[in-house]
Amino acid sequence: MKKGNTIDDSVDTEIFQCINPSSPKSFFLFAGAGSGKTRSLVNVLSRFKIEFGHEYKLFNQKIAIITYTNAAADEIKHRLEFDPIFYVSTIHSFAWELIKPLTIDIKEWLKIELQNDLNDLKEAQSKSRNLANKTSIDRARKIESKEKRLSTLSQIHQFIYNPNGDNISKASLNHSEVINITAHFVESKALMQDIIVSKFPVLFIDESQDTKKELIDAFFELQKNKKESFSLGLFGDTMQRIYADGKQDLGNNLPSDWLQPAKKMNHRSNKRIIKLINEIRKDVDGQKQIPRIEKADGTVRLFVSDRTLDKALVESKVAQKMSEITKDVQWILGNNEAEKSNVDIVNFKTLILEHHMAANRMGFFELFEPLYKVDKIKTSLLDGSLSGLNLFGKTILPLLEAYRNDDKFSMAKIIKRSSPLFQNKAIEASKDQIKYISSINEGVNELLGLWNEKADPQLIRVLEVIKKTGLFPIPGVLNLILARTEEEKTNIDVNIKKEGQEDEYQDDVINAWDVVLQTPFSQIENYNIYLSQDSAFATHQGVKGLEYPRVMVVIDDEEARGFMFSYDKLFGSKELTDRDKKNITEGQETGIDRTKRLFYVACSRAKESLAIIAYTDNPRIIKNSALKYGWFDESEIEILK
Repeated sequence: MKKGNTIDDSVDTEIFQCINPSSPKSFFLFAGAGSGKTRSLVNVLSRFKIEFGHEYKLFNQKIAIITYTNAAADEIKHRLEFDPIFYVSTIHSFAWELIKPLTIDIKEWLKIELQNDLNDLKEAQSKSRNLANKTSIDRARKIESKEKRLSTLSQIHQFIYNPNGDNISKASLNHSEVINITAHFVESKALMQDIIVSKFPVLFIDESQDTKKELIDAFFELQKNKKESFSLGLFGDTMQRIYADGKQDLGNNLPSDWLQPAKKMNHRSNKRIIKLINEIRKDVDGQKQIPRIEKADGTVRLFVSDRTLDKALVESKVAQKMSEITKDVQWILGNNEAEKSNVDIVNFKTLILEHHMAANRMGFFELFEPLYKVDKIKTSLLDGSLSGLNLFGKTILPLLEAYRNDDKFSMAKIIKRSSPLFQNKAIEASKDQIKYISSINEGVNELLGLWNEKADPQLIRVLEVIKKTGLFPIPGVLNLILARTEEEKTNIDVNIKKEGQEDEYQDDVINAWDVVLQTPFSQIENYNIYLSQDSAFATHQGVKGLEYPRVMVVIDDEEARGFMFSYDKLFGSKELTDRDKKNITEGQETGIDRTKRLFYVACSRAKESLAIIAYTDNPRIIKNSALKYGWFDESEIEILK
């Protein structure tokens, strides 16, 4: 048996044997934080290319590798030397690859879905007590829009879809439709299963615990029906499941013929950090990682602070203390000082519990909170794919930045790429092309004029100018709001003030946007900085798969304002609710379970040193609980005064 840093070498061999074309097997690979999962994947596939690559090319077959982000996909492609026998993509790109030729089938699926939606909308409309209220006015337009889409389906010769952008043309599918259609086709259509297996005899899914449940279930059904010729490989760690639409307890109760290899090494973190994350998950599944032999001991500290203290001062003080404890000047060096000192420019990463905390600290809270409350769009808000925000963040913001930089070339490029007014048909249809181009320029000037004299226009004003000028396509839900007439707006305002006049069938998405559109555009800029990960802050959820030398984890339930997670309950400073107790008794997931997973993800990002700041009303209880759990020694906990 191999020991030391090579203890996991046999795992690569097990996986390779699973994808042997003559005897395929399926597997779930447990790969905890920092376990070298990507390294194993690349090693296995590089060996496969040598031994079976020629055969795959001969039969025009590929191994499909689904990753969670475009960045991860690009890294794997590069490490596999862009060999054509590997199809590496995100889940949305892969799903589209499977269904895009099936135009007739997609139409049939959409007909059923649209008709079901219409039936529900019309039933709600018939029960509306007052057709002048906001909900019924908007619902009437939704009915009109869906009926129009249903009637024009026959005119679509081919559907279009962009996994990385908005999809708001008549022939396009949106992100959720692509996933739902794919899951339905894979699970229910024998022909689709035959097509997948003939083209992709091997399918690897990275971060499988967070891949949408419906898709995972569909691929399980595919594997069950095609096990003699198909290998499904799931890479994941249930302790790192952070999205609600992932499959709960993935990896448990697998078919008896599945292999379940496990990687034991953690190549990322120093020894003390690995000991901590092992303790955090000890009573969840007992999985235990081993550090590399050459790793240093590393440093972990828990600082407990009363919520009434100034948080900026607390966090600055903790950074100073960590610098003294670790003798690492980068805990206190700013980026400019780091550059002057000729040391690693990366300072430390601050990880916060919930997106609310980031929104509050970075100045996009009013934009964020109303949308985050709506479950059906929450994931799109968090991963940056919400079409309404993308209009502002991916089209208007770059245009504004080019304008501020007097970059006329970039301005023209953005407008030509994104504006329907610059489509060849539109230009050719104009009688006077010079006058037509001039009118577009006038529209651009009117739009950008909203920011003159350092103004910060509300989003609704930006939308109104876009609609007036026709510069850019507007997503459906925002079009519904813009379509309200002045009379309707007046009736809405009057009726909302009358007790009992609001509709019982509320549209949460439109209600959220009504609030969000009153926020200033600068909040879009702040939200975009957050999404780009250029800020000093990141959430526990947003850093899965990433790593940093120094990490500061900030936990504060009050600032997070989330109901899904609770550090106060995890550390025993807040009583469990009756619902919590009921869920525990019934074996259901609780907020404590979710919080513990997030805590694991956050702590496991650190490579060298880790500081945890817990804001609480009961510092002594937090300290005692941390000691009782065995997560920290007495010398590693400090209550800040």
